Amino acid sequence: MRYNEFTRNINLFKEIRAMAHHNTILRQIVAFLPRHEFDSLAKDHHLGQKFRSFSRWTQFLVMFVGQLAGRKSLRDIVMNVGAQSNKIYHLGIKLCSRATLARVNERQPASLYEAVFFKLLERCRQVSPGHRFKFKNKLYLLDATTIDLCLSLFPWAKFRKATGAVKLHVGLDADGYLPTFISLTDGKEHESQWAKALTLPRGSIVVFDRGFTDYKWHQALMKNGIFFVARLKTNSIVENGPRRAGRKAKGITEDREISLGHIPESLRLICFLDPETGKEC
Repeated sequence: MRYNEFTRNINLFKEIRAMAHHNTILRQIVAFLPRHEFDSLAKDHHLGQKFRSFSRWTQFLVMFVGQLAGRKSLRDIVMNVGAQSNKIYHLGIKLCSRATLARVNERQPASLYEAVFFKLLERCRQVSPGHRFKFKNKLYLLDATTIDLCLSLFPWAKFRKATGAVKLHVGLDADGYLPTFISLTDGKEHESQWAKALTLPRGSIVVFDRGFTDYKWHQALMKNGIFFVARLKTNSIVENGPRRAGRKAKGITEDREISLGHIPESLRLICFLDPETGKEC
């Protein structure tokens, strides 16, 4: 064999070997949570006898794949993972049956994943950037979403007469858009009731939508030295005051003081023209 041909074969072998050891994208994502940290938490949140061949790491990754892939059932998840059986060794897991996965999901405490969430959240906070606005005040974004559920399967999630739902309340810190306040209630819980229980630092700014309208809560925020930004409801009782002097930023169509409802303090009303939709808000 000639020297050049021998060298070419060696280089080809090295390329094939390197390709065989390349991590998948999923493995790179999971690397954000070291395996030894997860195993330590899994040991603290385990019930019953020790697993023989199955592990909570396998449960975590199999369910994680199911979530990312949008699978609809445990059977669908297991079949999807099984179809990639030649790649899962990168993740440090083994194939599992639907029955095993169902049994572990039912019997093992979900508190493990709560602990995993807070560990990841703390790691994200350490590297998250600050918000890019000119002010230095802490900025929080509040919102809520309703998740529909089948009332026959979840009878506790009462919402309407024939439907069930839960409501997820979330408060994001604008520094990295990481969750600071999270609560899960039944679908009938009003956003403002959840917001009243929050402990917000003095001098912070909180932004929310019309669903959080509660004038007494708004007044309490101002009393505690907390600024807020909200959208007005169409039926809000507004009394116009003097216009604010000074140059206006592009898109601002109105900037004035107003009286809102029975709140004795004056507020600031800003109207903005959205260049994309042409709507004023």
